[in-house]
Amino acid sequence: MTCRIAFLLVPGVHLLDLAGPAQVFATAVDFGHPYELHYVAERELVPSAQGLPLQARTDWPELGEDDLLIVPGWRVIEPEDADVTPLLSPSSLEALRAHHAAGGTVASICAGAGALGAAGLLDGRRCTTHHELQDELARRHPRAQVVRDVLFTTDDRVVTSAGIASGIDLALHLLAGHHGPAAAAQVARDMVVYARRNGHEPQASAMLRHRSHLDDTVHRVQDLIDARFAEPLPLAALATAGGVSERTLTRAFTRATGGLTPLRYQQTLRIERAEHLISHGATVESAARGVGFDDARMLRRLRSRTADA
Repeated sequence: MTCRIAFLLVPGVHLLDLAGPAQVFATAVDFGHPYELHYVAERELVPSAQGLPLQARTDWPELGEDDLLIVPGWRVIEPEDADVTPLLSPSSLEALRAHHAAGGTVASICAGAGALGAAGLLDGRRCTTHHELQDELARRHPRAQVVRDVLFTTDDRVVTSAGIASGIDLALHLLAGHHGPAAAAQVARDMVVYARRNGHEPQASAMLRHRSHLDDTVHRVQDLIDARFAEPLPLAALATAGGVSERTLTRAFTRATGGLTPLRYQQTLRIERAEHLISHGATVESAARGVGFDDARMLRRLRSRTADA
């Protein structure tokens, strides 16, 4: 049976919020899975956040309980401006409610969660959105259970995801639910998305969390650690790569990253990657070896320390 997927587009839609999930399902079609993609909006021409206008239909396809309705996110200048009411008419919000009431699944990416909230679909349900919009979503929809720092949530056929690229993870998750994990893996490989992430993984990796500084020397050393974190990286070699002394590097690195030494930063990357491997079925022992530890004892010790922090 063909599954219809309708994307509801609003002005300022982020291209990747739309293109990522659309590519997942379009690629699934190439592999013989029956999906039919539709793009719906309140006006035929929809401006995107990146300046490319998009053509959409203004009439809704007939959707059944096996079909999916997705609201991609849009550009939000300030989180407090993330009110969807001016962007979607009452009839569009009613279409969201009606599809869910009829047994269908509704989903959102990034700011699109606000549309589901305005339609009353987040009340009493777990949900998420981009980390910069979570506080505002919780404020506007106090009955929603906003889950922080996860990639996506599912609750009673209401599926919400974090920002931008997480829409790909959400779409792969839905594809796996319909056709099994092998189908999702096949699509992921074709899209060159080798590291499929589950919904409980953090929105921002350690590589991103500790990059909000302006120290070029530390950035150069972080580039090296990011690329080779599973290898032994002596402080002397890192200092040479940064063109400074070991003492200067340690002081600058600690200041720029909010308290991490180069070794602690490397360990953070190793733990995060090991957690990913374990969540995808690896044993603790194999995950430890995969991130550069000689055995699992150090990984267990560091994981325990992180859990207690």
